[in-house]
Amino acid sequence: MASAGFYAIESHTIRFGPEGEWYSDVERIANRRIADLFSRCVRRNPQGGYMLQMGDERAALEVEDTPFVVRQIEGDPERGFIITLNDGTREPLDPSSLRCGADNAFYCRVKDGECEARLLRPAHYALAQWAEAGADGRFSVRVGGREFPLDAR
Repeated sequence: MASAGFYAIESHTIRFGPEGEWYSDVERIANRRIADLFSRCVRRNPQGGYMLQMGDERAALEVEDTPFVVRQIEGDPERGFIITLNDGTREPLDPSSLRCGADNAFYCRVKDGECEARLLRPAHYALAQWAEAGADGRFSVRVGGREFPLDAR
């Protein structure tokens, strides 16, 4: 059935990869509408981790890195930044939540601080243009006149 673009969430292993791609078992979900639907249906599982919830249907969700990714960043250091997530929502970037991961990817807190999101390459580079190296060689971003480190945390 997957080749027709339909995925019964309860009968497959659904996985969200670090680059914002969805998978059913080992097959990447190429249908953008299904991937977008899945992105809008991510919920915290009361037993821990995450799940997909579509109406009454629920399925465990394997999250390889973060349950959301940042696809786009708009704005500037004076006004602040607005991020667009893979579920289509837009929200202000909380610069105090920025961190740099072991693989030099940027991360931030989203959804009122409830979840973490990885910045995809376009968003990473959009933010990196505002990063400044300090005398100690560590990078930070200045937003609203305040300096926020991009350290690994």
